[in-house]
Amino acid sequence: MKGEVRARWSHVVLVCRKCSKKVGKAFGPKDQRLAKALRKRLAARKGRKSPIGVVEVPCLDVCPKKAVMVVDSRRPGRWHVVRPGADLDALAARLDGRGDPG
Repeated sequence: MKGEVRARWSHVVLVCRKCSKKVGKAFGPKDQRLAKALRKRLAARKGRKSPIGVVEVPCLDVCPKKAVMVVDSRRPGRWHVVRPGADLDALAARLDGRGDPG
């Protein structure tokens, strides 16, 4: 049995599943859940061979009204509150390192 498994992820983006369920399919032009819309913009795929991981996680214990919490593993001290209608291209740029780190 192997003690570890390699992944190509440079980092992981955590998306609150509970918030996502409450907000529903309200992101992007095709009205998708936030994790799916981010995967598309970040060119992330499911699984360990993706360059970036986008993972829905159980409740992050910060429950904004009508928004979804997102955490970038490279900046764990700064969490994002993402509301429906948010500029996902700008968010994706920040999450993959192309844009402003804030």
